[in-house]
Amino acid sequence: MFEISRLRCEYQQNPIGIGVARPRLSWSLHSDERAVSQSAYEIELALDDRFGAVIWQSGRVESEQSTLVELNAFAVESCKRYYYRVRAWNQSGEQSAWSEPAYWEMGLLNPQEWAGEWISAPLELLPIDAEPSPMLRKTFALTGPVKEARLYATSLGIYELELNGQRVGDSYFTPGWTSYNHTLQTQTFDVTELLAPSGNAIGAYLGNGWYKGNLAWGDQRCLYGDRLALLLQMRIVYEDGRVELIVTDDGWKAAISPIQLSEIYHGETYDARLERQGWSTAAYDESAGGWQPVEVLPHGKQMLTPQVNEPVRKQERLKPIALFMTPKGERVLDFGQNMVGWVQFAVQGEEGTEVTLLHAEVLDQEGNFYTENLRAAKQTIKYVPKGTERETFEPRFTFQGFRYVQIIGFPEKVELDDFTGVVLHSDMEETGTFQCSEPLVGQLQHNIKWGLKGNFLDVPTDCPQRDERLGWTGDAQMFIQTASYLSNVAPFFTKWLRDVEADQSEDGGVPFVVPHVLGENDKSSAAWGDAAVICPWTIYVCYGDKRILEEQYDSMKAWVSYIRRQGDNEFLWNTGFHFGDWLGLDAKSGDYVGATDRDFIATAFYAYSVSLVQKTAVVLNETEDAAAYQVLYDQIISALREEFVTASGRLAVPTQTAQVLALMFGLLDEAAEKRAIAKLAELLEQSKYHLTTGFVGTPYLNHVLSAFGQNEAAYKLLLQQTYPSWLYPVTKGATTIWEHWDGIKEDGSFWSSDMNSFNHYAYGAIGDWMYRTVAGIQTVESAPGYKEILIAPQPGEGLAWAEGSLQTLYGKVSSKWVKSEDGGFTLDVAIPANTTAQIRLPGAIAGTKVTESGSAAHKALGVTAVTETTEGVTIDVGSGFYKFAW
Repeated sequence: MFEISRLRCEYQQNPIGIGVARPRLSWSLHSDERAVSQSAYEIELALDDRFGAVIWQSGRVESEQSTLVELNAFAVESCKRYYYRVRAWNQSGEQSAWSEPAYWEMGLLNPQEWAGEWISAPLELLPIDAEPSPMLRKTFALTGPVKEARLYATSLGIYELELNGQRVGDSYFTPGWTSYNHTLQTQTFDVTELLAPSGNAIGAYLGNGWYKGNLAWGDQRCLYGDRLALLLQMRIVYEDGRVELIVTDDGWKAAISPIQLSEIYHGETYDARLERQGWSTAAYDESAGGWQPVEVLPHGKQMLTPQVNEPVRKQERLKPIALFMTPKGERVLDFGQNMVGWVQFAVQGEEGTEVTLLHAEVLDQEGNFYTENLRAAKQTIKYVPKGTERETFEPRFTFQGFRYVQIIGFPEKVELDDFTGVVLHSDMEETGTFQCSEPLVGQLQHNIKWGLKGNFLDVPTDCPQRDERLGWTGDAQMFIQTASYLSNVAPFFTKWLRDVEADQSEDGGVPFVVPHVLGENDKSSAAWGDAAVICPWTIYVCYGDKRILEEQYDSMKAWVSYIRRQGDNEFLWNTGFHFGDWLGLDAKSGDYVGATDRDFIATAFYAYSVSLVQKTAVVLNETEDAAAYQVLYDQIISALREEFVTASGRLAVPTQTAQVLALMFGLLDEAAEKRAIAKLAELLEQSKYHLTTGFVGTPYLNHVLSAFGQNEAAYKLLLQQTYPSWLYPVTKGATTIWEHWDGIKEDGSFWSSDMNSFNHYAYGAIGDWMYRTVAGIQTVESAPGYKEILIAPQPGEGLAWAEGSLQTLYGKVSSKWVKSEDGGFTLDVAIPANTTAQIRLPGAIAGTKVTESGSAAHKALGVTAVTETTEGVTIDVGSGFYKFAW
């Protein structure tokens, strides 16, 4: 068997409405045999899935490339759907059959192609400071049988569309959150099946969202604008070839909707008594419903671009596990999981009564409903029933972070089945799995995954519950490597990094949060602004995506140039504000910043970012830049050593985080490196193997320990259950990652009331080490995107077995190791076709008999080399399934 499957265009399966001028295609090869690779491929394009008339052929291309193959010789057109199929030849010349067809469809590529106008509810109907959400509506008639229809839309604010009474699409919070002044994404929907032969009506609800609603703290509103508006264009293609456009213009009508308040932080209030008869009935009398002509807004279209990332969609549904009464007499639902989304509920109440849902993450020390950590965010849903029958409701334009829900005003008897938690997040493909013999570590991995689910809602937010929910750059760069194991985050970060560049200041500074909404108070901090360099490089390494480096290269260079201009020494960063080792436990009493010298942290990240920009220049064949950045890097290292390393080779900053950064980033010479390793070991022993690191040091701590001969210490940290540790929150019932190691103290009290999120993924960066070092799955930087794979697990005391898997663009990689009672060891590995791997066998030393499925490893089919040293055994293999034992 030799076949092609998993066809993707721009990482996505059959995407609609993309805006990439040179789309990239990927596919996976599958074979029952080992060591299968691709020697050539061929791509065909057509306008139908039968390929009766092929419009473009690549011809046979001699190449191993099967991921992100750019169609640079084909010109795409707006609104067209292209079908594609692929066949390939393996290393023996065997040809596969054509793959099953897949497709992609273009959106409106140029802002000039938008024929509609921005429309808004008139001010006399809905003043700027009014709370209700507007509805917009238009009726139209078809003039013949329809072949296909597409609806292109975006908004100022967030929108939801209905066509003939049916919701359009399954995306939520469209058009998403971008740096609206620079970029506004547009969505494409296939609405062919929603059209009616006779009268049709299209309608939209608009919500404040991030555009007009509250953002950050201090009651900030209307940061991008103070008028909600819709831009829409429906393209109807008739069977006879005619094309008709239905667009937003002054022929639309507006009315106040039943949504009386809608805010992302505060929730939603809905009065069902104000519901209209729907958008579908052409005979509906608009004059009886308070409809007024819309107002056309003179807003530009130059910032419009088709959507890059996957939209937010409903992902899971959770039923509450309990309904109980708190000591204060509050009726509370427990959903068993700290989640992000909303509650869908059913209620039958008298007309005009009001039911209320309040949302919280935790209960307080006495078991009462607790919301103080939400700060100003109300997270409240209010619903006024019609009172005629059992009614079902869920919000549209808000989301909550919660595990517990207090219900107020509901009938005395309610059923758990009346409530459903709806989980929403960006619809990223889940790619990674991790399991091991320790249940608490399994729960930690669960918590890490749910941290991603809760905070990857169109932008990588810090937290999803309080009056913040912002795209903190530091949190994003700390977690991106872990995120790339859990899900395919390439489109998600491609979109966000474009906003990072858009929101960079003219001097290259990067705001604390992106999109940039903190005004002049938002400066640039080391380890936060470095996201502009670390994130694109990580996406390149994890997915082999060279284009993201091309797109972000100017931004990466601008950030480094910004740092270089700070202070009086261009090779040190010792000026300005920095978050330092945020929330480090070695901080002075009452201080959020750990004890590690901020100048050292800043200069360490300066060196790291320059090293990554230098590598990027090499990848992009920018030879002069590569040479210049290498010189700059050497100068930074020299200055750092002079400033922070004593003459005897001791790092002058005696903290866990300082040793970790120096070792992780390779900042020291050999002698100083040995002293730093010893110092880190000493500090851990003094703390009885508890970490004191904050946001900056924690992501790298275990990596450094495993890389420098302290793997057992890394396992002690992983398996530590007392505060502070990764497992301490697990022992306290956490189902997500906490912002603070002691968010809930041993006695049930809280670390803080104003900055204490229980869904804050930064410390979940330990997941990277669990995949890379415990399971042992790594890509090789010289052949990124898992074209070459390193399987190098490092087992430790406390785990009897561990396994991980990762769905790459080539196929699934997996690694499972098991210790046996007799001291033996087995390692099961799967390597996808068209890749190769190097497998390092832990504990297998020279002279040890290593077998592969019962045969000597060096004789096994697919094994190309076996290298034995005093340190271990390394085996080179081609694709396939392998089982090693020793």
